[in-house]
Amino acid sequence: MFSTNCPLFPLSAHLMPGGRMTLRIFEPRYIRMVKDACANDSGFVICMLNVSGDKALNKHIFEVGTYAKIIDFNLLSDGFMSITVFGETAVNIDNIRTESDGLRIGDCVEKAPWCCDIDESDIAVMRGRLQEIFSRYEELNTLYIRPEFDNPIWVIHRWLELIPVDPERKQFFMKQQDCKYIVTFLKNLVLD
Repeated sequence: MFSTNCPLFPLSAHLMPGGRMTLRIFEPRYIRMVKDACANDSGFVICMLNVSGDKALNKHIFEVGTYAKIIDFNLLSDGFMSITVFGETAVNIDNIRTESDGLRIGDCVEKAPWCCDIDESDIAVMRGRLQEIFSRYEELNTLYIRPEFDNPIWVIHRWLELIPVDPERKQFFMKQQDCKYIVTFLKNLVLD
């Protein structure tokens, strides 16, 4: 379980629960965040950037993120760090404040997982197309030792990470109580 007082790592990409991502760390505030996470066996929240939000008021960070923990760590030849993180659970982010070095901290509360009743015919095509993507892109196979293609939620989460749609739409899907909207969206996308 995580602390409600979590460091935030804003990105243009997003990580969903069950997902893995490699990050290159070089800014001092994020180096401190990684050191603290390793020392305390804790994590941080990966969140999406809202380009139209006011940075001074911390409105440039969307309100749904994913609590992630470091699962691999490497020092690179250029002196930077490379970490691989695993997304544990979706969280709602509130009351964002900025520390003296620029690291943002937010009050984070675990978000209930989607309630989903997914028809096998709906997920079958999505699963097949995702398997094709994994077979084409070695970097995905490297991240996932055992992909969970038989898990419909895992398949939907990977699609939500991969699809090139605007962050507002991804946030809309992530805020829902169930996955019917994203399933409908993905069916239309994958079948086109």
